[in-house]
Amino acid sequence: MKYGAIYPSLKGRTVLVTGGGSGIGESIVTHFAAQGAKVGFIDIMEKESKALAAKLKRKGQKVHFEHCDLADIDALQRAVKAVRKVFGPITVLVNNAAHDERHGLDEITSDYFDDRVRVNLKHQIFTIQAVVNDMKKAKNGSIINMGSISWMVSASDLPVYEACKAGILGLTRGLSRELGAHNIRINSIAPGWIMTKRQKDLWVTPEALEQLMKDQCLPRTLDPADIARMVVFYASDEASAVTNQNIIVDGGWV
Repeated sequence: MKYGAIYPSLKGRTVLVTGGGSGIGESIVTHFAAQGAKVGFIDIMEKESKALAAKLKRKGQKVHFEHCDLADIDALQRAVKAVRKVFGPITVLVNNAAHDERHGLDEITSDYFDDRVRVNLKHQIFTIQAVVNDMKKAKNGSIINMGSISWMVSASDLPVYEACKAGILGLTRGLSRELGAHNIRINSIAPGWIMTKRQKDLWVTPEALEQLMKDQCLPRTLDPADIARMVVFYASDEASAVTNQNIIVDGGWV
Protein backbone atom coordinates (compact mmCIF):
# COMPACT_ATOMS: atom_id res chain seq x y z
CA MET A 1 0.00 0.00 0.00
CA LYS A 2 1.33 3.41 -0.93
CA TYR A 3 -0.02 5.17 2.13
CA GLY A 4 0.17 3.78 5.64
CA ALA A 5 -2.31 5.53 7.93
CA ILE A 6 -3.29 3.23 10.81
CA TYR A 7 -6.60 3.57 12.67
CA PRO A 8 -6.34 1.85 16.07
CA SER A 9 -10.14 1.69 16.40
CA LEU A 10 -10.27 -0.83 13.54
CA LYS A 11 -7.97 -3.38 15.14
CA GLY A 12 -9.93 -6.47 16.11
CA ARG A 13 -13.19 -5.21 14.58
CA THR A 14 -15.19 -7.64 12.46
CA VAL A 15 -15.66 -6.21 8.97
CA LEU A 16 -17.87 -7.60 6.22
CA VAL A 17 -17.17 -6.66 2.59
CA THR A 18 -19.41 -7.71 -0.28
CA GLY A 19 -17.79 -8.25 -3.66
CA GLY A 20 -14.41 -8.45 -1.97
CA GLY A 21 -12.62 -10.83 -4.32
CA SER A 22 -11.36 -8.45 -7.00
CA GLY A 23 -11.12 -4.82 -8.08
CA ILE A 24 -12.11 -2.19 -5.56
CA GLY A 25 -13.38 -4.86 -3.18
CA GLU A 26 -10.04 -6.66 -3.12
CA SER A 27 -8.30 -3.43 -2.19
CA ILE A 28 -10.84 -2.75 0.57
CA VAL A 29 -10.32 -6.24 2.03
CA THR A 30 -6.54 -5.80 1.86
CA HIS A 31 -6.62 -2.40 3.57
CA PHE A 32 -8.86 -3.57 6.41
CA ALA A 33 -6.70 -6.66 6.95
CA ALA A 34 -3.63 -4.41 7.19
CA GLN A 35 -5.44 -2.45 9.93
CA GLY A 36 -5.63 -5.62 12.05
CA ALA A 37 -9.35 -6.07 11.48
CA LYS A 38 -11.02 -9.45 11.12
CA VAL A 39 -12.30 -9.35 7.55
CA GLY A 40 -15.03 -11.55 6.12
CA PHE A 41 -15.84 -11.09 2.47
CA ILE A 42 -18.49 -12.46 0.14
CA ASP A 43 -18.10 -12.91 -3.61
CA ILE A 44 -19.40 -15.00 -6.48
CA MET A 45 -15.87 -15.22 -7.96
CA GLU A 46 -14.53 -18.25 -6.13
CA LYS A 47 -11.06 -18.73 -7.63
CA GLU A 48 -9.95 -15.12 -7.23
CA SER A 49 -11.43 -14.85 -3.75
CA LYS A 50 -9.75 -18.02 -2.47
CA ALA A 51 -6.43 -16.77 -3.82
CA LEU A 52 -6.84 -13.43 -2.05
CA ALA A 53 -7.78 -15.08 1.24
CA ALA A 54 -4.81 -17.43 1.03
CA LYS A 55 -2.40 -14.58 0.27
CA LEU A 56 -3.55 -12.50 3.24
CA LYS A 57 -3.58 -15.48 5.60
CA ARG A 58 0.05 -16.16 4.70
CA LYS A 59 0.79 -12.70 6.07
CA GLY A 60 -0.85 -13.69 9.34
CA GLN A 61 -3.91 -11.56 8.69
CA LYS A 62 -7.42 -12.60 9.68
CA VAL A 63 -9.65 -13.08 6.65
CA HIS A 64 -12.49 -15.42 5.75
CA PHE A 65 -14.15 -15.90 2.37
CA GLU A 66 -17.73 -17.06 1.76
CA HIS A 67 -18.80 -17.99 -1.77
CA CYS A 68 -22.23 -16.58 -2.55
CA ASP A 69 -24.40 -15.13 -5.30
CA LEU A 70 -25.61 -11.95 -3.62
CA ALA A 71 -28.72 -11.94 -5.79
CA ASP A 72 -29.86 -14.98 -3.77
CA ILE A 73 -30.98 -13.35 -0.53
CA ASP A 74 -31.29 -16.63 1.38
CA ALA A 75 -27.71 -17.53 0.42
CA LEU A 76 -26.57 -14.02 1.37
CA GLN A 77 -28.10 -14.34 4.82
CA ARG A 78 -26.40 -17.71 5.31
CA ALA A 79 -23.06 -16.23 4.25
CA VAL A 80 -23.39 -13.39 6.76
CA LYS A 81 -24.13 -15.90 9.52
CA ALA A 82 -21.05 -17.89 8.51
CA VAL A 83 -18.81 -14.84 8.78
CA ARG A 84 -20.32 -14.04 12.17
CA LYS A 85 -19.67 -17.60 13.35
CA VAL A 86 -15.98 -17.31 12.41
CA PHE A 87 -15.21 -13.78 13.58
CA GLY A 88 -18.01 -12.68 15.92
CA PRO A 89 -20.44 -9.75 15.71
CA ILE A 90 -20.08 -7.57 12.62
CA THR A 91 -19.70 -3.85 13.33
CA VAL A 92 -18.42 -2.63 9.96
CA LEU A 93 -20.20 -3.32 6.67
CA VAL A 94 -18.99 -2.32 3.22
CA ASN A 95 -21.70 -2.82 0.59
CA ASN A 96 -19.34 -2.88 -2.37
CA ALA A 97 -20.64 -5.54 -4.78
CA ALA A 98 -22.06 -4.40 -8.12
CA HIS A 99 -21.81 -5.10 -11.84
CA ASP A 100 -21.75 -2.37 -14.48
CA GLU A 101 -22.93 -4.45 -17.43
CA ARG A 102 -23.64 -2.22 -20.42
CA HIS A 103 -27.17 -2.06 -21.82
CA GLY A 104 -29.25 0.25 -23.97
CA LEU A 105 -32.85 1.28 -23.40
CA ASP A 106 -34.19 -0.97 -26.16
CA GLU A 107 -32.47 -4.01 -24.62
CA ILE A 108 -34.14 -3.73 -21.20
CA THR A 109 -36.79 -6.34 -20.47
CA SER A 110 -38.73 -6.70 -17.25
CA ASP A 111 -36.61 -9.71 -16.23
CA TYR A 112 -33.37 -7.91 -17.09
CA PHE A 113 -34.40 -4.88 -15.04
CA ASP A 114 -35.20 -7.07 -12.03
CA ASP A 115 -31.87 -8.88 -12.39
CA ARG A 116 -29.87 -5.64 -12.49
CA VAL A 117 -31.67 -4.35 -9.39
CA ARG A 118 -30.89 -7.60 -7.58
CA VAL A 119 -27.22 -7.35 -8.55
CA ASN A 120 -26.74 -3.63 -7.86
CA LEU A 121 -29.16 -2.53 -5.13
CA LYS A 122 -31.38 -5.12 -3.47
CA HIS A 123 -28.61 -7.01 -1.70
CA GLN A 124 -27.35 -3.81 -0.05
CA ILE A 125 -30.62 -3.46 1.85
CA PHE A 126 -30.68 -7.08 2.96
CA THR A 127 -27.02 -7.12 3.98
CA ILE A 128 -27.67 -4.10 6.20
CA GLN A 129 -30.67 -5.91 7.65
CA ALA A 130 -28.51 -9.00 8.34
CA VAL A 131 -25.85 -7.13 10.36
CA VAL A 132 -27.70 -4.27 12.01
CA ASN A 133 -28.60 -6.17 15.18
CA ASP A 134 -24.89 -6.81 15.83
CA MET A 135 -24.30 -3.08 15.60
CA LYS A 136 -27.26 -2.23 17.82
CA LYS A 137 -26.00 -4.57 20.52
CA ALA A 138 -22.52 -3.05 20.27
CA LYS A 139 -24.01 0.48 20.24
CA ASN A 140 -21.52 1.17 17.50
CA GLY A 141 -21.41 0.53 13.79
CA SER A 142 -20.33 1.90 10.44
CA ILE A 143 -21.98 1.09 7.11
CA ILE A 144 -20.44 2.23 3.83
CA ASN A 145 -22.52 1.85 0.66
CA MET A 146 -20.76 2.02 -2.69
CA GLY A 147 -22.42 4.29 -5.22
CA SER A 148 -21.07 5.78 -8.44
CA ILE A 149 -20.74 9.10 -10.23
CA SER A 150 -22.06 7.47 -13.42
CA TRP A 151 -25.54 8.93 -12.99
CA MET A 152 -24.11 12.33 -12.03
CA VAL A 153 -22.16 12.63 -15.28
CA SER A 154 -24.95 11.10 -17.40
CA ALA A 155 -22.86 8.18 -18.61
CA SER A 156 -24.41 6.26 -21.49
CA ASP A 157 -25.31 2.59 -21.97
CA LEU A 158 -26.14 1.62 -18.38
CA PRO A 159 -29.39 3.32 -17.28
CA VAL A 160 -30.59 0.61 -14.87
CA TYR A 161 -27.18 0.48 -13.21
CA GLU A 162 -27.30 4.26 -12.83
CA ALA A 163 -30.81 4.14 -11.37
CA CYS A 164 -29.58 1.64 -8.77
CA LYS A 165 -26.53 3.72 -7.93
CA ALA A 166 -28.65 6.84 -7.53
CA GLY A 167 -30.94 4.78 -5.29
CA ILE A 168 -28.01 3.94 -3.02
CA LEU A 169 -27.72 7.60 -2.10
CA GLY A 170 -31.42 7.61 -1.19
CA LEU A 171 -31.02 4.38 0.80
CA THR A 172 -28.12 5.86 2.75
CA ARG A 173 -29.92 9.05 3.62
CA GLY A 174 -33.19 7.25 4.28
CA LEU A 175 -31.65 5.02 6.96
CA SER A 176 -29.34 7.54 8.60
CA ARG A 177 -31.74 8.85 11.25
CA GLU A 178 -33.15 5.45 12.21
CA LEU A 179 -29.70 3.94 12.58
CA GLY A 180 -28.17 7.04 14.13
CA ALA A 181 -30.33 6.53 17.20
CA HIS A 182 -28.22 3.41 17.86
CA ASN A 183 -24.86 5.10 17.17
CA ILE A 184 -24.68 3.42 13.78
CA ARG A 185 -23.23 5.61 11.06
CA ILE A 186 -24.16 5.11 7.40
CA ASN A 187 -22.43 6.85 4.52
CA SER A 188 -21.88 6.31 0.83
CA ILE A 189 -18.98 6.73 -1.57
CA ALA A 190 -19.35 7.61 -5.24
CA PRO A 191 -16.22 6.56 -7.14
CA GLY A 192 -15.23 8.00 -10.46
CA TRP A 193 -13.55 5.90 -13.12
CA ILE A 194 -11.33 3.56 -11.14
CA MET A 195 -8.71 1.65 -13.08
CA THR A 196 -9.53 -1.92 -12.06
CA LYS A 197 -8.45 -4.86 -14.21
CA ARG A 198 -12.03 -5.20 -15.48
CA GLN A 199 -12.15 -1.59 -16.61
CA LYS A 200 -8.76 -1.84 -18.29
CA ASP A 201 -9.69 -5.07 -20.06
CA LEU A 202 -13.08 -3.89 -21.32
CA TRP A 203 -13.23 -0.13 -21.74
CA VAL A 204 -9.99 1.76 -21.19
CA THR A 205 -8.51 3.06 -24.44
CA PRO A 206 -5.95 5.79 -25.14
CA GLU A 207 -8.78 8.00 -26.42
CA ALA A 208 -10.88 7.38 -23.31
CA LEU A 209 -7.95 8.20 -21.02
CA GLU A 210 -7.26 11.40 -22.92
CA GLN A 211 -10.88 12.47 -22.40
CA LEU A 212 -10.76 11.45 -18.74
CA MET A 213 -7.81 13.74 -18.11
CA LYS A 214 -9.86 16.59 -19.57
CA ASP A 215 -12.87 15.71 -17.39
CA GLN A 216 -10.98 15.37 -14.09
CA CYS A 217 -9.31 18.19 -12.21
CA LEU A 218 -6.48 15.89 -11.15
CA PRO A 219 -4.31 14.82 -14.10
CA ARG A 220 -3.86 11.22 -13.00
CA THR A 221 -5.82 8.00 -13.10
CA LEU A 222 -7.42 6.67 -9.93
CA ASP A 223 -6.91 3.14 -8.63
CA PRO A 224 -8.78 0.92 -6.15
CA ALA A 225 -6.60 2.02 -3.24
CA ASP A 226 -7.93 5.57 -3.63
CA ILE A 227 -11.37 4.21 -2.70
CA ALA A 228 -10.14 1.76 -0.05
CA ARG A 229 -8.38 4.50 1.91
CA MET A 230 -11.60 6.49 2.09
CA VAL A 231 -13.54 3.40 3.17
CA VAL A 232 -11.25 2.62 6.11
CA PHE A 233 -11.40 6.25 7.22
CA TYR A 234 -15.21 6.20 7.14
CA ALA A 235 -15.19 2.98 9.17
CA SER A 236 -12.79 4.24 11.81
CA ASP A 237 -13.55 6.28 14.91
CA GLU A 238 -11.72 9.18 13.26
CA ALA A 239 -15.00 9.65 11.35
CA SER A 240 -17.20 9.14 14.43
CA ALA A 241 -19.19 12.33 13.76
CA VAL A 242 -19.74 11.59 10.07
CA THR A 243 -23.01 10.04 8.93
CA ASN A 244 -25.68 10.65 6.27
CA GLN A 245 -22.99 11.78 3.83
CA ASN A 246 -21.94 10.92 0.30
CA ILE A 247 -18.35 11.59 -0.66
CA ILE A 248 -17.29 11.71 -4.28
CA VAL A 249 -13.87 10.24 -5.04
CA ASP A 250 -13.38 10.99 -8.71
CA GLY A 251 -10.36 13.26 -9.13
CA GLY A 252 -12.64 16.28 -9.45
CA TRP A 253 -14.79 15.13 -12.37
CA VAL A 254 -18.23 16.02 -10.95
